[in-house]
Amino acid sequence: MTGTTAPTSSRIDEARTLSPLDLAKGLPSLMSNLPSVLNGLRIVRTSRPDDTLSIGRRFEELAASRPDSLFLRFLGTSVTYGEANRRANRIAEVLKAHGVTRGDVVGVCMSNRTEVMLAILGAVKAGASVGLLNHHQRGEVLDHSQNILQSRVVLVGAECAEAAASVPREKWIGELIAVSSPVDLPHSGLTAGDRPESLADMSWLEDELAGLGDTVGDVNPPETAETVGTETAYYIFTSGTTGLPKASTMSHYRWNRAMAGFGLSGVRLKKDDVLLCTLPMYHNNALTVGLGCVLAAGAAMAIEEHFSASRFWDQARASGATAAIYIGEICRYLLNQDPGPGDRDHSIRVVTGNGLRPELWTRFQERFGIDRICEFYAASECNIAFVNAFNVPRTTGYCPMNFAIVDYDPDTGQPSRGPDGRLTRVGTGGVGLLLSGISSSQPFDGYTDPEATEKKIVRDAFTDGDAWFISGDLMLDQGLKHASFVDRLGDTFRWKGENVATTEVEAAVGTYPDVDQAVVYGVAVPGADGKAGMAAVRMHDGAEFDGEGLARHLRETLPSYAVPQFIRLSEELETTSTFKSRKTELREQAFDTSTFDDPVFVLSKKNGYVPFYDGAERDIVAGTA
Repeated sequence: MTGTTAPTSSRIDEARTLSPLDLAKGLPSLMSNLPSVLNGLRIVRTSRPDDTLSIGRRFEELAASRPDSLFLRFLGTSVTYGEANRRANRIAEVLKAHGVTRGDVVGVCMSNRTEVMLAILGAVKAGASVGLLNHHQRGEVLDHSQNILQSRVVLVGAECAEAAASVPREKWIGELIAVSSPVDLPHSGLTAGDRPESLADMSWLEDELAGLGDTVGDVNPPETAETVGTETAYYIFTSGTTGLPKASTMSHYRWNRAMAGFGLSGVRLKKDDVLLCTLPMYHNNALTVGLGCVLAAGAAMAIEEHFSASRFWDQARASGATAAIYIGEICRYLLNQDPGPGDRDHSIRVVTGNGLRPELWTRFQERFGIDRICEFYAASECNIAFVNAFNVPRTTGYCPMNFAIVDYDPDTGQPSRGPDGRLTRVGTGGVGLLLSGISSSQPFDGYTDPEATEKKIVRDAFTDGDAWFISGDLMLDQGLKHASFVDRLGDTFRWKGENVATTEVEAAVGTYPDVDQAVVYGVAVPGADGKAGMAAVRMHDGAEFDGEGLARHLRETLPSYAVPQFIRLSEELETTSTFKSRKTELREQAFDTSTFDDPVFVLSKKNGYVPFYDGAERDIVAGTA
């Protein structure tokens, strides 16, 4: 079975192949910004990995040319480019005073606020790589992530004290520095500012620099100008089929190309624009795309603590936002709100993001009066991107780089080889597995784990010696180098804009005392983006199913997006002949109880897992379950 025979979905039905006329309709908008578009394409095509370029260097250029221009807004506060650069320089000096040198990793575990952006900028300006820890992680998963980073220093926000405390202090690698005052992190009774222990308050650390004079921060660190594109800018954690998160590497070179492709050629912000970002900074959309678009234009970013569907347009008005970044779930949640006068009482003219379902595209654009939707496709570890530069409806856009959409084996998620040992492209209108070419001009940064990196590469695909990155994503080839995202393959499924590894969830379910065995998989929910988590569970003999207790356990153990939406009680998991085939069958049956006799439970906000009921899918989509 190959990708060309994959079943269709509403997403595929709504998408379509493109003609030159479709692209021509978007030319007026593109031509009005032609200098920016051409400059972006020039950077993408001509920049090289060994060029001296970095996020810090781009920021310093803007701080020098636009020192008094707005850079960041947060909860009514504002920071200019010049002030942000000075404060980032001071953070860089703090980090260097605590032993951080060029090439070290600085961990950041903070929620959205002004300091998280300054911490990121300060770390890269010191020549370090930023390790962005997901502050929703706890215990073993967070410990695994921070072990991968091997950080010299970890900057911990006071609001993340609970997350930090879920990992015993003796397991943390690197010095912990609290970035708020006052703050107590519950590690063996240590208090922020304690000396000579490993916790300290950032203001206390800055006091250490007072002896160097008030001008500390006025001079840019020399490391910024020395950084080359091959050096790692930051690590973004992405779930993989092996279970626990993997740290994908984002080099300064890739970030610079993303800034040019997304910012200059795709979104095309102006200097007086304000981009609203409600996504956490550990999300690649926020840091690579959002920050990249802002710095491409010298525009401003307004960040919020978290996304709120009921307050989104109020936040847009309060921040003066003219643009916004999204994931598909955000668009759907906004559409699920009751219509009101605020739907069009805002200044947002362009939105950019990924995962907007084709069938929701027109509804979203017309209801909220959005002039342009710049959908894109990208992945934390992928070395290419698609951007809707031509303003074509229902597409992830155009990719000028080397890619292929090929036949695949749905059981393994791997590309299928023909009798000649080569791969086969699906052609226009076909659905297949996306591959991206690997070359000196299109490098694949990979993961921190070399073995995991090699597993994502297919070699000798079309010619002897070639190499291609396996994205794990199904795409519809729309022609004219355009494509539309269809689905994600393998044990990882996407829910609420996050990739979830089934083995990680299986481990969490399996630690509940009454559970004997669990199999986790993603299932489609009509009207929802991605796939919701479902667990087939076998209880220990004599144990009663406690839906409230299991839900409490999983909410304490997993990020909210990873908690399964459905539980299926089964007595036959232990008799499955092969894990893979049984998992495929479970996935196909999903929560359709007409195909099996096992009871199914659905996650509710107040009572944990309750018996499945008519309308449960609708409530999940609306967020009211």
